[in-house]
Amino acid sequence: MKYSRLVVLTVAVAAMIGAGCAKKKVAAQAPPPPAPPAATAERPQPAPQQARNTPSSSTPAPAAQQPSRMPSAQTRARIDTLLGRIEDAYFDYDKHTLRPDAIKALEADSTELRDILKDYPDYKLTVEGHCDERGSAEYNMALGQERADAAKIYLVQVGIPSAQLSTVSYGKEKPACDSHDESCWQKNRRIHIVADSQQR
Repeated sequence: MKYSRLVVLTVAVAAMIGAGCAKKKVAAQAPPPPAPPAATAERPQPAPQQARNTPSSSTPAPAAQQPSRMPSAQTRARIDTLLGRIEDAYFDYDKHTLRPDAIKALEADSTELRDILKDYPDYKLTVEGHCDERGSAEYNMALGQERADAAKIYLVQVGIPSAQLSTVSYGKEKPACDSHDESCWQKNRRIHIVADSQQR
C-alpha cells in the first residue's frame, strides 16, 4: 500500500514538473509584441538636403553672345567705299533692260559687297531708278521703277539677299546733269545704289 502511494505520488510530481516545463517552453516561443505604430509615425522626418550653392545652380549661365546683325562703323566705311566704286548702270532711251556695260558696272564689286552683306542681314541697300527729262513725270516714275527692279534682279542673281535690297524711282526729279543734250541725258538714264537712308 505504501509502495503504491509512493508510485502515484512520484507520477503526480513528474506530471506537474512536465506540465510546468511545457508551459515555460510555450511561453518562451511566443513572439515579442509589435512596437506601437504611434511611435514610428511621430518620429520626426529628416529635413530635405538643400542644394549646394554652386555657380551653375545659384546664377544662370550667361546667354551666348549673339553676333551683331548690323555692321560696325569700320565695316560700314568699307561698304560705302564699295558703293562708291560701283559705277551707275546706264540705260538706252526709253529702255529698262541692262546693257552689257551696265552689267559690267554692277559686277565689278557686287560679289565683295555680297560677301559682306550676308553677315549683316539687317543692313539694307536701296537701288534708285532715274530717267532723263523727256516724257511725263508719271511715265518716267514708272520707267525709273522698272530700271531699279532690273538692277535688283541682277544683284539677287549675284547672291545679295532680296530682303536686303529695296527699290525706289525718282523719275526725272534728281538728274545727275542739267544740260539738254544726249550726252547729259545718257548720264541721267541710270540706276544708283546707296545704303538705306534710315541706317545713316
